[in-house]
Amino acid sequence: PSGRSTSTTRVRRPPGRPASNRPPIRTPSSAASSRSRTSRVANVRREAAAVLIIGAVAAVADAIVSAGENSILAPHRREICYVFVDLRGFTAFTDAAEPEEVQAVLHDYHAAMGALITEHEGTLDRFAGDGILIFFNDPIPIPEPGKRAAAMALAMQARFAPLRQRWLKLGYDLDLGIGIAKGFATLGAFGFEGRFDYSAIGSVVNLAARLCAESQPGQTVIDRRARAALDDDFDVEP
Repeated sequence: PSGRSTSTTRVRRPPGRPASNRPPIRTPSSAASSRSRTSRVANVRREAAAVLIIGAVAAVADAIVSAGENSILAPHRREICYVFVDLRGFTAFTDAAEPEEVQAVLHDYHAAMGALITEHEGTLDRFAGDGILIFFNDPIPIPEPGKRAAAMALAMQARFAPLRQRWLKLGYDLDLGIGIAKGFATLGAFGFEGRFDYSAIGSVVNLAARLCAESQPGQTVIDRRARAALDDDFDVEP
């Protein structure tokens, strides 16, 4: 990619009053307050739906409730680390496999990788077939998002190894490629009533996808900014 260098990274150590039967007395102000609360509940429900779609952790739901009118899901701009994970050989596999085989492979793959996303406090953007899109440092800021992204990626490669061996015995030639980019993106809940997705938009997303496409099976490729966020705990090859 223009203006940025890439490198391949490997890691050695992945870092009371009594109740009354009387109906409540409502004044104009209390009625307005009730409407406001009702509207707020509706907003929380809508925002919670977006959170459920991305499978966010409980801390995100707590932040939504405590944020009041300043929704953390409103569109905003922030620096993130974006990770693009791709299952190599999947298209050829689906052309020859039965639907039940495809479903079984994706189930095991998503379960193994999803646990690591949660463990490293990443935000799942979405599953895109065999692709998994993740970002770090939003909607809840976290310390050292670059290190977390790299550690998660390398843990994914390690956890994928036994899956690959098991699938090879079944005749499935599948492998894993990962790309990581660091940069600013526009984030928020995008969609329409009844369907909201919390997502990241920007060139950093496209760069992570291109780096993933450049990676060889079993490799994790990162951009220059992501590389600068790492320390000596990570072995990096130019």
